[in-house]
Amino acid sequence: MSRKRSTVFPGRYELIGQICDFVLAGASEAGFDPDATFQVNLACDEACTNIIEHAYNGEDNGEIFVSWEIRDNSFIITLHDNGEPFDPAAVPKPVIPTDPAQINQLQVGGLGLHLMRKVMDDVHFRFDDNGNVVIMTKRLPPRSAPAPRPPAAPAPQEQEET
Repeated sequence: MSRKRSTVFPGRYELIGQICDFVLAGASEAGFDPDATFQVNLACDEACTNIIEHAYNGEDNGEIFVSWEIRDNSFIITLHDNGEPFDPAAVPKPVIPTDPAQINQLQVGGLGLHLMRKVMDDVHFRFDDNGNVVIMTKRLPPRSAPAPRPPAAPAPQEQEET
């Protein structure tokens, strides 16, 4: 069984929270725990920020078409824009310091894409005449099987009194 919802938002930073809330409604329906829900939110926020900043070169230059789908064992988020083409292969992998004292040396650029790939099970980009599409997939949590019922206790046996 598949469930899918779609909507459109103007490409504005102030609306990223609403876009992510729309996606999180689907994540909730999919049964994600708070940690996985946080990861979905982070990926959605980063992807929308990248669309506004890089594809549209700023606010109010286009719309973000958003959909989520629960299909098979996956939660799939699709974001589509009509902005400038984006080549994820051109984005260098960020160098992330292992020493917290070096956090100030973290370079700007590529971190959002890195985070999206870390928190989602799959991140795929598609580009065509209709624009840019990012498809992010997270596997659904395993459904809990009902606990097996313990065997019925044997009926007490009657004993004769002597």
